[in-house]
Amino acid sequence: MLEWLVAVCIVILVVLIWPRSNYFGSESQSDALLHRLGISPQAAIDKAGRCVSESESSDGLKAASEGVETNEKTRAVALICKPSALANYLLKHCRTFSHYSPCVGWTWRASALLQTVYQTCWPYDSPVQFVRDNLQLSDDGLVALDWAVPSYQKRRRTSSHSTSPVLLIVPNSYGKITRNVIKLCETALSHGYLPAVFNRRSHNNTPLTTLKLQQFGDPSDLREAVRYIRYRQPAGRLYAVSESTGSGLLLSYLGECGSSSYVTAAVCLSPVFRCQSWFENGLFWPLQWALVLYQKICLSRYRTVLGETIRTETLFSSCSLRGMEEGLFCQPVDSTPVTGSSSSCNSSGVWDAYWERNEPLRDVDEVAIPVLSVCARDDPVRGDTQSTIPLELFETNPHFFLLLTDHGGHCGFSTQCEGSAAGVYGAAGSVAVPCSGMENPGTNWSHKTLLEFFRATTDFFAAEERAKQLAARRRGVGVGAGGRSFRHRSISTCKRVPACSHNIHAIYNWQRSYTR
Repeated sequence: MLEWLVAVCIVILVVLIWPRSNYFGSESQSDALLHRLGISPQAAIDKAGRCVSESESSDGLKAASEGVETNEKTRAVALICKPSALANYLLKHCRTFSHYSPCVGWTWRASALLQTVYQTCWPYDSPVQFVRDNLQLSDDGLVALDWAVPSYQKRRRTSSHSTSPVLLIVPNSYGKITRNVIKLCETALSHGYLPAVFNRRSHNNTPLTTLKLQQFGDPSDLREAVRYIRYRQPAGRLYAVSESTGSGLLLSYLGECGSSSYVTAAVCLSPVFRCQSWFENGLFWPLQWALVLYQKICLSRYRTVLGETIRTETLFSSCSLRGMEEGLFCQPVDSTPVTGSSSSCNSSGVWDAYWERNEPLRDVDEVAIPVLSVCARDDPVRGDTQSTIPLELFETNPHFFLLLTDHGGHCGFSTQCEGSAAGVYGAAGSVAVPCSGMENPGTNWSHKTLLEFFRATTDFFAAEERAKQLAARRRGVGVGAGGRSFRHRSISTCKRVPACSHNIHAIYNWQRSYTR
């Protein structure tokens, strides 16, 4: 009931207050960003889906009669990355990278804010059910893994000998299981994956058994959860997907673990990269108010026990996301109060030190697997594109790829296919362009993109592995390791990480419970 009330309040505020220019984005800002990237606003896309510059656009314009997309459709998505063999392979084999048709016109799906609220708060009646594993960590804390299973499946557990790939999903840092996450689980199941949703301490009805809460970018709990997944499903490859602010935890884990992450490839949907400035700048007040309220409701059940380590009065009187984060992790209860300007200096120092340990990109150079980020320029949660997306990271690091769309909101990415399937009409009153025969109208474009990215990276590494084995045979070198899997290797050559020891079973005391 609370979710419905929050959704209705936000929709009413949007209709009455939010200007239409913020719904549909600014074309001038989009053109400025394209010029910075060296892409003309009149650029075209060649047959491989590659963005071509203005000097090359004449050839593309000559091909207009052959069915090349119009400028408006062409500018819908751009791939930003450092040139590499993997990048060329992705452009050639990932059709969704250049096939994104956002909803336009006078429809709510064209609104960045409305489709963000829809994917976050709107309920979704899914046939997917969840089987929970409560994992007891080394410090006696509890986290939970919710394994998605179809409702018609009688056997609730998957065999440890299964070779199906595992999709680890890291939701947002506030523990809200959104419509976007549930639909992703449904799509992953239909493509043969075993989806598992990671729930932090106290999130999504996970019991809080210690006074310790997980900090924003502390990957220690996620590291133990990944080891458990490797123990339970040793034969399947592991892929990872994060949503919104949950990307901070995933990027921190990949940076700290490097080539020992056990992950083949990862995708961040609408990530928040520069998290300290994101907390400091705040959000549009209805969104910030809703997030703060939701966080207070989740923490209120632990108010008494949390009072032993933090100032709960300061925490529950906060009206901003920064205030909540500072109240949880930057203001110990036994600290001596300081007056005057020294108080603000001390608070600022603790806040800066907190983000030195938790900034998601602090160890980004150590990431050793392909990571795709899917972002929209009109994202109302992340903020301005040029100041919140580290474009230099994608232009210089061969492991990072950015799909940047004109429209899509925050974890929205509604398409004309979805609009036509739902009976949505455009500005002229006509039904939106239907999907092609190969596309499922109920599947989100970002979900199709990440699954295609996983398939392409897996095929690319498999082809490289076969080429290395063939070259070794031709040189007469023994290929005793030919049967080994490549799933823990990065784009560059790295040392093999030994398989997870079976002794890890001793540190886990998981309890099985069933949730729907």
